[in-house]
Amino acid sequence: MDLQLTGRRAVVTGGSRGIGLAVADTLAAEGCDVALVSRTPSDEAVRRVARHGTRVLPIAADTTDEAAVQAMVAQVVAELGGVDVLVNAAAQPAGAGPQPAAAETTDALLREQFETKVLGYLRCARAVAPHMTAQGFGRIVNVSGLNARASTSLVGSVRNVSVAALTAALAEDLGPRGVTVTVVHPGLTVTERTPGMIAAKAAADGTSQEEAERALGRSTRLGRLVTAEEVADVIAFLCSPRSVAINGDAVAVGGGQPGVTYY
Repeated sequence: MDLQLTGRRAVVTGGSRGIGLAVADTLAAEGCDVALVSRTPSDEAVRRVARHGTRVLPIAADTTDEAAVQAMVAQVVAELGGVDVLVNAAAQPAGAGPQPAAAETTDALLREQFETKVLGYLRCARAVAPHMTAQGFGRIVNVSGLNARASTSLVGSVRNVSVAALTAALAEDLGPRGVTVTVVHPGLTVTERTPGMIAAKAAADGTSQEEAERALGRSTRLGRLVTAEEVADVIAFLCSPRSVAINGDAVAVGGGQPGVTYY
């Protein structure tokens, strides 16, 4: 299938590592020019994405800062000639560090999460929307997480449900003007953080790393963890003109959750 992405201009936040980097790499392989946005640009990430031969623009920007976001989008438009795609992936990884109990969750922790993952996503969408609507085409994909469907992490649930609500509201507003907005919910995903996560689980459970990896895999219907590249394949389709039938909806990309039915 031709995704019709050749020559499109994409902004990927959180583009220096993890799912964001995998998305940027996949979009470049499909022919997109890519702005790699992160707090600290990575030369290694730029080299990886640039190997496909499209333009790669590394930009240092903090999405919690409105002025920085506006300046980032202005730079993208000036240097790439416009913006067709936004993938919001700049967020603290789910499960990073100990998670407090719901009754012990502080205001400060939730505010921090909202500033980055919810308001940060809104700031970026707000900045690109005028450019997309003016040309009558755009794709915005928000990377959220399957904690939206779980009650085991208050912070994870609240921030990811909020991203889904934000997505639906933006889709209602922008859809009639040619811009679709979708949200993807990854589960545990294989990234550069995975070896450390497996080692920590093995130590906590008193098992081998191989058994710890198998135990994590049993949390999916595939029997293994999904890779960042496999998540990126789905996101690349959602960034494509061919995904127009999907707007405002949530797409789970975690390999399937055993024992539940979503409809």
